[in-house]
Amino acid sequence: MTQARVRVLTREGCHLCDDALAVVARVCDELGVGWEDVDIDEDPQLREAYTDQVPVTFVDGQQHDFWRVDERRLRDALSGR
Repeated sequence: MTQARVRVLTREGCHLCDDALAVVARVCDELGVGWEDVDIDEDPQLREAYTDQVPVTFVDGQQHDFWRVDERRLRDALSGR
């Protein structure tokens, strides 16, 4: 199993989260990069810290985006550009 380089904080019923997950899945699958989806409502600390920002995307442990995922920017970050 590939280690997750991309982490997406989401919550159920969030249409922006669904959009972000579609972009992340497509890009990561094409590049062979591991990713994970974390529901912030299952973790009180994450919910408190990020409730107004979901979806929040992290690349290699650093916050990359929130609300929307720019496909080109994500590709560049994962490719080291």
